Amino acid sequence: MSILNVEHLSHGFGDRAIFNDVSFRLLKGEHVGFIGANGEGKSTFMSIITNKLQPDEGKIQWAKNVRVGYLDQHTVLQKDQTIRMVLQSAFSFLFEQEKYMNELYNKMGDASPEELEKMMEETGEIQDLLTYHDFYAIDSKVEEIAKAFDLDDIGLDKSVSELSGGQRTKVLLAKLLLEKPDILLLDEPTNYLDEQHIVWLKRYLQEYENAFILISHDIPFLNSVINLIYHVENAKIDRYVGDYDKFQQSYAAKKAQLEAAYKKQQQEIESLKDFVARNKARVATRNMAMSRQKKLDKMEVIELAREKPKPEFHFKEARAASRYIFQTKDIVIGYDTPLSKPLNIEMERGDKIALIGANGIGKTTLLKSIIGLIPTLSGSVELGDYIHMGYFEQETEYDNSTTCIDEIWKEFPSYTQYEVRSALAKCGLTTKHIESIVKVLSGGEQAKVRLCKLINRESNVLLLDEPTNHLDVDAKQELKRALQEYKGSILLICHEPDFYNDIVTKVWNCENWTTKQI
Repeated sequence: MSILNVEHLSHGFGDRAIFNDVSFRLLKGEHVGFIGANGEGKSTFMSIITNKLQPDEGKIQWAKNVRVGYLDQHTVLQKDQTIRMVLQSAFSFLFEQEKYMNELYNKMGDASPEELEKMMEETGEIQDLLTYHDFYAIDSKVEEIAKAFDLDDIGLDKSVSELSGGQRTKVLLAKLLLEKPDILLLDEPTNYLDEQHIVWLKRYLQEYENAFILISHDIPFLNSVINLIYHVENAKIDRYVGDYDKFQQSYAAKKAQLEAAYKKQQQEIESLKDFVARNKARVATRNMAMSRQKKLDKMEVIELAREKPKPEFHFKEARAASRYIFQTKDIVIGYDTPLSKPLNIEMERGDKIALIGANGIGKTTLLKSIIGLIPTLSGSVELGDYIHMGYFEQETEYDNSTTCIDEIWKEFPSYTQYEVRSALAKCGLTTKHIESIVKVLSGGEQAKVRLCKLINRESNVLLLDEPTNHLDVDAKQELKRALQEYKGSILLICHEPDFYNDIVTKVWNCENWTTKQI
């Protein structure tokens, strides 16, 4: 049974085609991995099928009475809301039904016998709906899911504006699961989630009976939960049965077949053109030449897909730092309240360290405290000599007019336009991306702009806060290679063991220091 039908979908931004005559079908029980390079239109597709964006052409049709749950990586939580309010909003359709039922009760006193009978029937149906969805046990259901995601430790009355990226993702995911949708649409759900909750989500999706569409660049996670791949490339969507590893094999074979057919056809075209050129002027062979020309004119020419630029990351390295990068003396990190016990830690030249642990325990706060972006609550941090730091932020706010070129020029005003464009192109951005406003780019493309700034400034210490979030597979592999090659010191926050295990020499588990209950 088809749950979603997409027929002849076309969409673009300006002169850039995102989808061209695409068709897609989702069947009951399908667990779909929706993959493709950064900027190919995966999140745009999700916006179109959830009616957040109108396509230029095409038809989107959902099966009747299907409730869709969508975890959007760009969802904005209202600042005046608490965690409890967000979770309770999962039942907003039930509250609306209750309100409507109460309005019917209020009208019953003035109703005719026929109207009264109709109202009684309608209120009975609503009452059954409310009972079926445990409407009168909402508070306990909210408490239960909050406990599963450790949100009760944060406090359900905490404002969502004070949450970390990981805590925010947990709130959105908890709300989605409370809604009990028939179909799940998940856009990079593992971004910002800690390892413990990635394992929880993996188990949940493995046991999920209904269909889901999952956008993810976390290949081990993807492989563990999906049975189908839809690959987005060059404004087309292609279907592959199996996991990501099987997709890679099929994709490579398909690409090799196409290249062989292209090569054979090009040889045939050259041969036909040569025959026509040599024989069209001669009376005896003119008809044969015209026949060959007709064959050329009717031929459906095979076109090879334009190769996407692969990113190349090469960090510029400054002179060696002193023996100690930093040493702390009884520092306590936090904002209004302490997030850690007094810490006495040190990092030596050449150390490559991963900071791991649950969300919200202070990993980013520790990073910012070390480099002085936020003050410690007590204690002191002593930086070594000759330190040239490069800092990669988890997220950055961009205004509505800044282009990629502006961003790099602001950082490197002495660069020529050619140098700016070359620097961005080496990070895997196309000409159209380079000239675009940063705010409209995908999360992965924005991350590449931030990496461009980082790799072009000399450093001997890198502080990286979740650098793999949003990056596609090629960019992630290239970043891993570049960090392995980097001769300086690295302090890295990451939730992907497959990424950091091949880079770091030490792992610091921040759960050992935190004052938060884990």
